[in-house]
Amino acid sequence: MPQTWQGHYFDGRTAERHPVTIQPTRTGLHITNAQGHTILWPYHQIRQTQGSYEGEQVRLETGGELSEAVVVPDPTFLTAMHKVAGTLTSHVHDPSRRNARLKLTVLAAAGAIGVTAVLYLWGIPGLAGVLTPYVPVPWEQHLGKVVVGHLTERQTLCQDAAQSQALDNIVGRLTAAARPNPYTIHLYVVDSPFVNALAAPGGHIIIFRGLLEKTDSAEQLAGVLAHELQHIYKRHTTRAIIEHTSTGLLLAAVSGDFSGAMTYGIEASRALGMLEYSRSHEKEADTEGMRLLEEARIDPAGMIEFFEFLRSKSTEPAATAMLKILSSHPATADRIAYLEQLRGSFSAPTEKLLPDLDWKDVRNLCTSKGSASHNALSTPPTGNE
Repeated sequence: MPQTWQGHYFDGRTAERHPVTIQPTRTGLHITNAQGHTILWPYHQIRQTQGSYEGEQVRLETGGELSEAVVVPDPTFLTAMHKVAGTLTSHVHDPSRRNARLKLTVLAAAGAIGVTAVLYLWGIPGLAGVLTPYVPVPWEQHLGKVVVGHLTERQTLCQDAAQSQALDNIVGRLTAAARPNPYTIHLYVVDSPFVNALAAPGGHIIIFRGLLEKTDSAEQLAGVLAHELQHIYKRHTTRAIIEHTSTGLLLAAVSGDFSGAMTYGIEASRALGMLEYSRSHEKEADTEGMRLLEEARIDPAGMIEFFEFLRSKSTEPAATAMLKILSSHPATADRIAYLEQLRGSFSAPTEKLLPDLDWKDVRNLCTSKGSASHNALSTPPTGNE
């Protein structure tokens, strides 16, 4: 015996509803009113506007602007339609498939999370690596200025004229020997006790008083600066910041959006403070840094001596806070052995840096007469160098 369902019919011209009996057939719905008058709605003319979710009444409509409609409280009515008419009702929701739809929704959500995770862990870093060479240099320089501003806004910069000129001479010796590049290097010395140095995008290097005071010669500082310069020249810093921040910064970088650089400046400065380069980038900076020292005729032993000093201090109780400089690097002993190997291949004669100056005076730049009072970081940047 054919199944029928009770519902209400709306003619589309008035708000009055009429009780009807509805019977699904193989070709369409037979809708019969209380007077026994029957109309046929072919399935291809029917559209469903309500009833796809649990708890809703089923509402089907046909016609144009003034649509006719039927409302059926029982959602199993839809299931019966599918059983009777088959593919003719494929455009109408089938409640019997709700569980399957829920499972698909859960799987889709899980898949979306998985895709997002893959994009975050591998997609963005990979994309950053591909696109970093195309980032406009003026954008890098602008971002670097913003980052330095955020990192030094609560700090005292050491600016004694004579000692600062000595440091600038070291930078000038290195940059004059460097291979052609679009960067102008700016050096900042921050009055903070932490032994660290940071390379910001676009040609900006920050060194901390703690590091400067631990050097015993101009050659040792030159070794640190040569390493940092390679992070800039090879765009390691720009790439790493983009990888560690967001796709927004990546898009701003590729488009050269200067307002984007300003917007993401705080985020980038925080990332730089915690940044750890990949081992491959650290090794490249060491390799190219040593090569730069050779081309500048600066004794590469200075770089090795400074890391020997760091290694000798690594067993002291207070070393954890002071020697954050080591956290992102290869094992110090392996690193020193590698640098020694590189040094052995150098044959060019070297010239002493700043032969007419007492290095103790230069390294005490931040305590020299006329320097601003101390205002050290409350929390040390832990990465970079």
